[in-house]
Amino acid sequence: MMPTRSLPSTIGRPLRGLNVLDLSRILAGPWATMLLGDMGASVIKLERPRLGDDTRSWGPPFLPRDATSNAVSDGRSVSTYFMSVNRSKKSLAVNLKNERGKAICRRLATEWADVVVENFKVGTMDGLGLGYDELRRSNPGLIYCSITGFGTTGPFKDRPGYDVVASGMYGLMSITGDRRPSKVGVAITDVLTGSLANNGILAALHERERTGK
Repeated sequence: MMPTRSLPSTIGRPLRGLNVLDLSRILAGPWATMLLGDMGASVIKLERPRLGDDTRSWGPPFLPRDATSNAVSDGRSVSTYFMSVNRSKKSLAVNLKNERGKAICRRLATEWADVVVENFKVGTMDGLGLGYDELRRSNPGLIYCSITGFGTTGPFKDRPGYDVVASGMYGLMSITGDRRPSKVGVAITDVLTGSLANNGILAALHERERTGK
């Protein structure tokens, strides 16, 4: 019988030491930051006070109350949906609508974070004074990933984007189901969006390492 040896703690955690500030919610953004956390990054997720991420209350199923200390506002335990895409993260309740909350977010983004991920509507972060151009003045090496439904330019840029909207517009629903267009059982568009966002962040990290920018 071969003797067992403990593997170095860095094995499978190539992003250890990377700090990620997660301002996203629902699925695409949280999926991207979860993947970074799986690779060893430290992820802090900012959530609305009392309510948290919308998906905390998306259920059933919910975890038993004694399985987690994370409860939603009405006392129920947190949903398995939320837990499935927010593992390996620390959560902080911050109200970005007041100055104290914005100051906390700004400090984390400029003094701690290597990466910021957000999926608000276009212009929201700039309006809060937390957009890329503002934050990079204090943190020039910051990588800022903004996930939107229709991009930051073009005629649809101000529209909110959801998985089912995108899958209907690009034709996925037309090849799903029997006779009528049908919603895909899993929000695959959001999952792919988060995966591609993760790839973009990794590419930006490599570019920063290569060029210093």
